[in-house]
Amino acid sequence: MATVFQWSGKTPTGEVTSGEITAASKDEVISQLRKRNIVPTHITEKKKAKAGFTLFGGKVKDKDIVVFTRQFSTMIDAGLPLVQALDILAGQVENKRFAQVLSQIKNDVEGGSTYADALRKHPKVFSELYVNMVAAGEAGGILDTVLARLATYIEKSIKLKRKVKGALIYPIVVTVVAIVVVAIIMVYVVPTFSQMFTQLGGTLPTPTKIVISISNFLSGKGGLLILLGIVALVVGFAQFRRTKRGRFLTDGLFLKLPMFGTLLVKVAVAKFTRTLGTLVSSGVPILDGLDITAKTAGNKVVERSVLNVRQAVQEGKTLAEPMGKEKVFPPMVTQMVAVGESAGALDTMLNKIADFYDEEVDVAVSNLTSMIEPLLMVFLGGTVGFVVISMYLPIFKMMQLVGHQ
Repeated sequence: MATVFQWSGKTPTGEVTSGEITAASKDEVISQLRKRNIVPTHITEKKKAKAGFTLFGGKVKDKDIVVFTRQFSTMIDAGLPLVQALDILAGQVENKRFAQVLSQIKNDVEGGSTYADALRKHPKVFSELYVNMVAAGEAGGILDTVLARLATYIEKSIKLKRKVKGALIYPIVVTVVAIVVVAIIMVYVVPTFSQMFTQLGGTLPTPTKIVISISNFLSGKGGLLILLGIVALVVGFAQFRRTKRGRFLTDGLFLKLPMFGTLLVKVAVAKFTRTLGTLVSSGVPILDGLDITAKTAGNKVVERSVLNVRQAVQEGKTLAEPMGKEKVFPPMVTQMVAVGESAGALDTMLNKIADFYDEEVDVAVSNLTSMIEPLLMVFLGGTVGFVVISMYLPIFKMMQLVGHQ
């Protein structure tokens, strides 16, 4: 396992220098330094920092990866050597963690490693997909082209992720607000009316009795029990999701949800075709591409379907044939893939499918929002309206009695 080492040493001229190198052992560090004509005087293992989590891992944001990849592609296309380009970018990156990683990569490349091998030592920053595409680009002599494709891929992945978040966050926020508003009314407003009705005496209307009973339940131990029940349910669900079987069952359930399920299927197809299309167009073998695509699916049901397809392809079948047997992939996608294979333009067809499903996700998000918004408003308005009317029914009744008298 690669480890970051901090070192200091002397150059042939006697100048003291220092830096960091990612290597498997101290012996490898010494070997790399000697290749650079540096005599090491001190080598220590650097303490690991706690890693955060993003799409490509670590504390490095997706936006940082996109900007770096785009700039690096331009520099390589302009004819700058890898080491010089990495040195320039490491000096101008604002994210200190990322600048440190780039410096280590530069040292590794300077020490004789390929760019892909240097990236592979930082799996929490550069994904397997990223590293494999870079390796294919280096082997084919089209690193600048592959880097440009990678930047475009990450940008579209970020955009797709934002769409899904937007579709899910809106109804959750509105629902939480509705529950909080109703809870405040039931716990703080209704008891005031209840005390007033008790002092006045008489028989209360049925809706009023129902609301007061619910209010008494929530104001007492019932509210605490419901809160604890919700917390227990959330924790239990999270623990169940951590198990292999639980993750598979819940991922399958998500794909079958009304309204949301259709959106998630379209997102899965868009991600699958975009990822595989980008890998194939960059020269990554189809079997490796399917393996990487399965790992980055984000849904265990989709992952299993992709692995089933990979197994069939490994046995000599076309890509379209096993895809047609998996329920995750719509018939249109399978047919378009078959056309792409027969025409020898699979990567182009996959990217066209991805573009189409990106637009489908846009439409699905808009439709979902337009459907959920009125439903939530009716729920909130109906609930609050029922409570308010129930509280005013006895008052209206008293006013009628006073009027008759």
